Amino acid sequence: MDFMKTYKIAVLKGDGIGPEIVDATLRVLDVVAELFGVDFSYEEGLIGGRAIDEKGTPLPEETLELCKRSDAVLLGAVGGPKWDNLPTDKRPEKGLLRIRKELDLYANLRPAKVWDPLIESSPLKEEVVKGTDMIVVRELTGDVYYGEPRGIFQENGKRVGVNTMKYTEDEIRRVVRKAFEIALKRKKKLTSVDKSNVLEVSALWRDIVEEEKKNFPEVEVEHLYVDNCAMQLVRRPNSFDVIVTGNIFGDILSDEAGVVVGSLGMLPSASVGDRYALYEPVHGSAPDIAGKGIANPIATILSAGMMLKYSFNMDEASALIEKAIDETLKQGYRTPDIYSEGAKKVGTQEMTEKIIENLRRLAK
Repeated sequence: MDFMKTYKIAVLKGDGIGPEIVDATLRVLDVVAELFGVDFSYEEGLIGGRAIDEKGTPLPEETLELCKRSDAVLLGAVGGPKWDNLPTDKRPEKGLLRIRKELDLYANLRPAKVWDPLIESSPLKEEVVKGTDMIVVRELTGDVYYGEPRGIFQENGKRVGVNTMKYTEDEIRRVVRKAFEIALKRKKKLTSVDKSNVLEVSALWRDIVEEEKKNFPEVEVEHLYVDNCAMQLVRRPNSFDVIVTGNIFGDILSDEAGVVVGSLGMLPSASVGDRYALYEPVHGSAPDIAGKGIANPIATILSAGMMLKYSFNMDEASALIEKAIDETLKQGYRTPDIYSEGAKKVGTQEMTEKIIENLRRLAK
């Protein structure tokens, strides 16, 4: 007798448009389950502002426990003006920072893809940006954001600001290895970004990339200084496949890559570690449009597609979601954030239904 494979997904809808875009995404996942003969089991947890209202903390312990006993975490968005006046350590965003730390999610994956039907959204010329499809792998738990000592001190009667850029060999090696593994699943090209001409931390980074390269002979490796990479992202974005870099460089370059492709509301992301993984759209909670039924669900649906690929090894299902979205965009359907004249303006619900229709049609 065949037993259906079951995957447990912790569902953290969060604030603002979070519940709407996550509900839309669960509808898509239910269709994927039906088409591919698997079962997704969902359990909801509180995070962010809603958790503060109901439990007095942005990340309740029971939410953390739920995430630890699940196969993956799907998150909507957190935050909103309602909680802006709370002390910094009690605000919704602290829940997100803590969950990354507690689950040791050391690699942030940010794809940046140009969708042909939305190519006019890019600030770059069509011939430069066409065909761009990359992923930035950013180390998430080390670097200058976490290094000690840090702070503002008095020195000779003057204030001095100090932050410490620090990486251990193990911290670098694990994120570099993750990037190589992702490159194997893609076009087998890895660009490592550093500043090894002036920073010892980056010299160590480059050494470790060279060491790890021997374990992945199929992957072509390119080294770029961060300033050059920032320039090349604008000059030749379609030449990149996987970019791996440290926390601060990755923070900047992933945002640049997002702007290059032009459709910020379309960007998914994943934060992964060795045991756990969390998937969420790049955009925020958009409280101004919450409850209006016009939020764009595509970034969250694509985040679920990343979950299928990286947590459940369902590459075919992940590719099918991307094809269904591409088809829906080609048919001219647009939520207000990506609308242009001549397109068919739709809300969250209708956009989701069109994607599901295309999913079913393409699966045949």
